[in-house]
Amino acid sequence: MKITIETTIEAPVEKVWRAWTTPDDIKQWNAASDDWHTTASTVDLRVGGAFSSRMEAKDGSFGFDFAGTYTKVVPQRLIEMEFGGRTAVVEFIPQEGRVLVRETFDAEETHSVEQQRQGWQAILNRFARHVESLH
Repeated sequence: MKITIETTIEAPVEKVWRAWTTPDDIKQWNAASDDWHTTASTVDLRVGGAFSSRMEAKDGSFGFDFAGTYTKVVPQRLIEMEFGGRTAVVEFIPQEGRVLVRETFDAEETHSVEQQRQGWQAILNRFARHVESLH
């Protein structure tokens, strides 16, 4: 099953793309809630290149690596990736000074579809706030 989430960001596509693909930016926005954070991030943005983000609870109780491989990259338009046998597609769709960011990903079986949708949407919402806060 595929899940799709999206948000519209008040920024040019160059700025949105840069924040999505720069490890220092990723560490600032990649968490579903304030009690989590990303402590490390790597990006090799090319087909066959690897990505990884270390996500941890701030209280140290749990952490995991979200990692995989890029399978398609169209600069400022599209990123496709594979992670743990699942896939995701991120589209960057410019719209008159704004950008619609749409993510479609394979659901996993541990959490409900609604939990997954809410978690990924929370991260995407934080991403939007981060980009819009940049000068």
